[in-house]
Amino acid sequence: MRTLKFCVLLAIAAGVLAAQPIIATGGVIDGANFVKGRAVAPGSVVSIFGSSLATSLQAGDTIPLSLMGLNGTSVTFNGIAAGLYFVSDGQVNAQLPWDVLAPGATTGMVNAVVTKGGVASAPMAVPVNNFAPGIFDIAGLGYAIAINPDGSIAAPVGAVPGLATRPAKVGDALIIYANGLGPVDSPIVNGAASSDVLRRTLTVPTVTIGGQTAQILFSGLTPQFPGINQINLVVPSGATGNSVPILIQTGGVTSPTGVIIAVSN
Repeated sequence: MRTLKFCVLLAIAAGVLAAQPIIATGGVIDGANFVKGRAVAPGSVVSIFGSSLATSLQAGDTIPLSLMGLNGTSVTFNGIAAGLYFVSDGQVNAQLPWDVLAPGATTGMVNAVVTKGGVASAPMAVPVNNFAPGIFDIAGLGYAIAINPDGSIAAPVGAVPGLATRPAKVGDALIIYANGLGPVDSPIVNGAASSDVLRRTLTVPTVTIGGQTAQILFSGLTPQFPGINQINLVVPSGATGNSVPILIQTGGVTSPTGVIIAVSN
């Protein structure tokens, strides 16, 4: 009887471990802003939502990002392995491979598959466009991850618990972290950070702050974070306040609204 019970428990445990991962419909989205219904861009960070995506939470701790998986979970797009930032039961953060589209293509549909413990999800179709700009912001607050020259975030003083914040000043240089700004001027392998050479976007974006166009000093890949873009700009005059909207436009596509910074004279 004990042997039978033990076998039943083993069968139940095996069934739990082997549960098929499920990608939610429309659940592969831009990792910068989590807006559904938009295309994602090659090389950018994407978030995959669903269920049974991993047996437990684990963050990647290597650069280049692991293409072999984390904690028994791996991801492919059109059969190409994706570098993983983070896995959990309900969410996986990955880098969409640079070479996910066919040579010469600028748009297309690709199939995402999450595999956990050798069990693969059903493929989920994902729209891909060479340009899908998004601005990384602080969840729940909407303030862009925009860095002042002193290292503080461009938000009102005290707006973000645990972080130094102050409004950006007109005329100061600001660093914006973004996603999906398109191809760069030097090839880079999937999962790698751009620490070996300065890589600029082939298309220079337009950034507006409070409707005023900012001077762009640099647009390319960050040296430390795989797949993440960095824009260095000069804060324009003409708009001040604690909730000034910031937008990126590139390749005919505009980033989602709702992202803000604080600006003072």
